[in-house]
Amino acid sequence: MRNTRKIYMLALITFMVATTEFIIAGILDKVAASANVSVSAAGQLITVFAIANAIGTPVVMMSTAKMDRRKLLMLSLAILVLGSVLTFALPGFGFLIFSRILLALGSGVFVTIAKTIASNLAPPERRAGAIATIITGFSAALIVGVPIGRVVAAAYNWKVIFWGIGILSLLAIFAVARMIPATNSEETVPLGNQLALLKNSKVVMAIVITFFWQLGYAVLFSYIAPFLLAVTSMSEPEVSAALFAFGIATLIGSKLGGFITDRIGIPRSLVGGMVVHVIALVLLSTIAGSTIVTIPLLMLWAFSAWSSGPGMQYNLVLLAPEASGIMLSLYGSILQLSIAAAAGIGGIAVGNGSMLTVSWIGAVSVAIAVCIAAASFSFSRATSNSIATK
Repeated sequence: MRNTRKIYMLALITFMVATTEFIIAGILDKVAASANVSVSAAGQLITVFAIANAIGTPVVMMSTAKMDRRKLLMLSLAILVLGSVLTFALPGFGFLIFSRILLALGSGVFVTIAKTIASNLAPPERRAGAIATIITGFSAALIVGVPIGRVVAAAYNWKVIFWGIGILSLLAIFAVARMIPATNSEETVPLGNQLALLKNSKVVMAIVITFFWQLGYAVLFSYIAPFLLAVTSMSEPEVSAALFAFGIATLIGSKLGGFITDRIGIPRSLVGGMVVHVIALVLLSTIAGSTIVTIPLLMLWAFSAWSSGPGMQYNLVLLAPEASGIMLSLYGSILQLSIAAAAGIGGIAVGNGSMLTVSWIGAVSVAIAVCIAAASFSFSRATSNSIATK
């Protein structure tokens, strides 16, 4: 019970940390006006965050492998405090870019270590569920953090949001120091051995599966609002309601996905979830039209997509348990890179075709992930059986 409280506390902090990533998209127009730049230029803050998170997090994880995990959590939160202070204290767009880099490093490291610690705090049969709980905090930032941030930015100044994040990050440092036990650092993995992880065919397959799965999700999600307005008969208020329903389904999917993975195993939960993911995207591409049809399809899509996350991450941890932190940071980097790729591919598709193109691209991408996953798990099963018979 005590460990359960600790896991939920980490999930709550993850909600606050993840808000630092998503909030800019919700207030981009206000940030642009404040910094006297165009909205497209302000959009570079999102790109900078993604790149810094993707590249910087694994580097920090590798360079701090000997550090106690609790201290590393506290250090990541201290970086968030510093990034928040720079955001609201220093003028100019250049300082905003620098502060986004700091916030990306702090949030990337925190979320990675939080997943590792949550997995270690849980009993073996509930470790995927523990990771899912942390993901729930992450997804909640999309549903609650961004809308609240928009309200605050409209009522006051958008920088007030980062005052709040800085104060909450400071309080979180004390909460971690009090509630999270000192954790042994991971056994130091030499750089050569770290690179050797990428020579493991199972690790490479897991990375490729993750990339195509996330690409298939992000290519439509990046354009979800214009997709709904163009393809369906929804009004603006109905789009808002649909996105709220979508967000609720992500919470349910991420939490239930861990439970399912613990019960039926990684291969069946991943392949099954991604098959439903493909079906949902195909249905959105073909029969979405009325609100009463589209919203349930959106929720099915959100549920199936987010239910795969816990299994994806737990699979990577099992493939290299001696470097679980590095594997989880690698997972985060792959997600960020696939999001960047999805935005680019989606932009090209929308510019040269209809909005339906992005949903079809998403379906094909996830279908590729399904095929690779099925082949990879079948090969692993055949190899294990062959070894067992010898």
